[in-house]
Amino acid sequence: MSAHENPVQDTRSSKRRAPAAHSQQFPTAKKRVVLGDLTNSLNLGSFRDSDLGPNKPKCTLKWKEEEEEEEEDQEPRAAEIAVSSMVQPPNCSYSNSIYKHLRAQEMEVNRRPLPGYMESVQNDVAPYMREILLDWLAEVAEEYKIVPDTLYLTVSYLDRFLSYRAVSRKKIQLLGVSCMLIASKYEEISPPHIEDFCYVTDNTYTMEEVVDMERDVLEFLNFEMGTPTTKTFLRIFTRVAEENGKSLNLQLELLGCYLAELSLLDYRCVSFLPSVLAASAVFLSRFTIDPEMHPWSLALQCYSGYRPSDLKECVLAIHDLQLNRKGSSLHAVREKYRKSKYMCISKLTPPSEIPACYFEAING
Repeated sequence: MSAHENPVQDTRSSKRRAPAAHSQQFPTAKKRVVLGDLTNSLNLGSFRDSDLGPNKPKCTLKWKEEEEEEEEDQEPRAAEIAVSSMVQPPNCSYSNSIYKHLRAQEMEVNRRPLPGYMESVQNDVAPYMREILLDWLAEVAEEYKIVPDTLYLTVSYLDRFLSYRAVSRKKIQLLGVSCMLIASKYEEISPPHIEDFCYVTDNTYTMEEVVDMERDVLEFLNFEMGTPTTKTFLRIFTRVAEENGKSLNLQLELLGCYLAELSLLDYRCVSFLPSVLAASAVFLSRFTIDPEMHPWSLALQCYSGYRPSDLKECVLAIHDLQLNRKGSSLHAVREKYRKSKYMCISKLTPPSEIPACYFEAING
């Protein structure tokens, strides 16, 4: 199988980007991101190619290591899509009922992927292929300014489908773009068209194939596209961590978003509930910013219902991802949050060990 045969290419966002006045599809000047053969080496390199003509893909992920200069980001440091200040603060009269409802929803069987589905269901797709695909989808989402909620829903659909339906590696990219197409229709103000998703895969798949896969996923989901994701709970817990909305800590919010997106890529994190992943991201964000202060609080414990000990396994897993202890060469999320508009948040490094006392219960 050659690289040409199979190139793979915040609830709602707090602040949406305005639809383009002239078109509802991707701008023609945008870069087409193509993912290489899943069976090749996992060494990712640059996807910039200044020698390609205007009608050819300007960006291609290659499966060999190349030197890449960090692109200068001239955009403002607003990072609107990550800020949750427009979300209803958790001290409103009905917030507890909303939170209980979301917690009940996330535990419904039909909204959860099966832990270990790669071993029990899939026979041609491996965990590393999932990681490569999601790294590519994260890059596509950033390149074309797709809101974060769309990416989280995409991953939810993908994992749930793969939990019950075996898919060949040749179709894994098709499943990925079809899930993103469905999530875009649910979350985006101006969702991209089917042609755009064919284009972004370098026309590896036809429109008919994308439509057929979209139908299969929708029927599997029973057309129930809405579900609470890690991003949903991350907004809530971040507001609690910010003294119930009395102050805004952009660094904390961005770091939480970064860690949560890292967890999307890791197959081990499939077994954790979205609320656990979000709480763990906030825990680790507070630890990274101020290692001398206890990263959990009584307010967070009371509102979330999680004690530090409940989060330990998940916190340690995300901590490993943050420190890149596996030596992963997947770069999309790390490079995204290395930009100045995200305060270069991925450059923050926590201590290598989290004190055991931080996982002890907090008593009021």
